[in-house]
Amino acid sequence: MLYYLFEYLNHHFNFPGAGVFQYISFRAAFAIITSLVISLLIGKTLIRFLQKQQIGETIRDLGLEGQLKKQGTPTMGGLIILAAILIPTLLFAKLQNVYIIIMLLCTVWLGFIGGLDDYIKVFKKDKRGLAGKFKVVGQVILGLVIGSILNFSDAVTVRREIVKVNPHERIDMTEFGNPADRDSSVSAHFVDVHSPITTIPFVKNHEFNYSKLLTWINSGLDQYTWVLYMLVVIFIITAVSNGANITDGIDGLAAGSSAIIGATLGVFAYV
Repeated sequence: MLYYLFEYLNHHFNFPGAGVFQYISFRAAFAIITSLVISLLIGKTLIRFLQKQQIGETIRDLGLEGQLKKQGTPTMGGLIILAAILIPTLLFAKLQNVYIIIMLLCTVWLGFIGGLDDYIKVFKKDKRGLAGKFKVVGQVILGLVIGSILNFSDAVTVRREIVKVNPHERIDMTEFGNPADRDSSVSAHFVDVHSPITTIPFVKNHEFNYSKLLTWINSGLDQYTWVLYMLVVIFIITAVSNGANITDGIDGLAAGSSAIIGATLGVFAYV
């Protein structure tokens, strides 16, 4: 929201300093600072409120050493994480960006599932929380929605290299494995295109093409690339979500591991 406010002020009133909001590094830095302040201020206040209201963990007897130490630990701390993600994003991000929309959708959706789970545990006095099958159904539905956006939205693109032999020729797509093998008469260009690939290490050009995988199996399977991609998205969302639950476990490790993962993904996203 601040991005659009300062863009308006800069465009119509030439407001001094408003142009810095065009730099992603500036907005990213302030988003991190805002997130930290929210976590410290809201977190401290919320924990005290939960302790005062005696809203805490109910521990299942799993026969684990030290499990009772977590009894009464304030729960619903996910509200702090949600606030620390959503507020800086709404303030500093370009909200029409499809990837920001996807991130907000995932955060709110999974936050709702987690909140419902905590609500059942705390207020309904059911230490099992939301049944596992309903969690998985919610994650699969989210995977279908996100997979559909990634598959069919023209706003979702990847940057591919193209070549142009001379300025008067039509540009066509050509892949090069090694820049050293390129003809000196060929100039390199980059364009954003919609393509069923994922950037990952350990494969050629760091690009995994789902379409090529299917055509390698059978040339007629190319038309089902979107099905494979949807399944991969559903698997990733379900696996990561449940992996966080398992990591959290009896020791409450999810916050620390999520911080490390979030910082790493933040670096990748910026680069």
